Amino acid sequence: MRERIIETEDCVAEGAAWLAGREPRFAQALALTGPLPLRHRADGFAALMGAIVSQQVSVAAARAIWGRLEAAGLTAPEAVAAADPEALRAAGLSRQKVRYVIALAAAGIDYAALREAPTEAVVAELTAVPGIGRWTAEIYAMFSLGRADVFAPGDLALQESARMLFDLPARPREAALRDMAQGWSPWRAVAARLLWAYYRVDKGREGVA
Repeated sequence: MRERIIETEDCVAEGAAWLAGREPRFAQALALTGPLPLRHRADGFAALMGAIVSQQVSVAAARAIWGRLEAAGLTAPEAVAAADPEALRAAGLSRQKVRYVIALAAAGIDYAALREAPTEAVVAELTAVPGIGRWTAEIYAMFSLGRADVFAPGDLALQESARMLFDLPARPREAALRDMAQGWSPWRAVAARLLWAYYRVDKGREGVA
């Protein structure tokens, strides 16, 4: 059976209502955050290349680098695969990121096929590419593919938000939060949206994703 896809804000609202009915603390958080955002992103090569560009730099720096890459015509897989590495470096990529984006361009990923693949198969295929970790793959599945039941427990803001909302003695580690999130299936991606929103309300700042 095809996995549930979040396509509209109504889908998000349905998931939020389910979570609030199942877990009183989610109901409490939702009362503070209000309606949750759809947060849909495009899929494909550029989405993953953008994720690599954004690693360990500020949002402003990532946008500037991406702008230079676009101006140089270096955001399509064919162009990146054929590019002189120094042209990618000139746009602002580190040597390591140059290796990563070239590897992604050479990976031959069938992005259309990923739309129909099980989430774990998506994660496995993406994390086989150097520079793409499980967090990036799960965020891609969540926002670019719209998967309703994927979570990203390696996200620090999700860990901290779960600690605050559930009064945990310490921030849960990735494995512990992954186990905890099993109880939020089949709407784990909406639980993530709710935890990010709660984090922003509590901390007064943007979450990680």
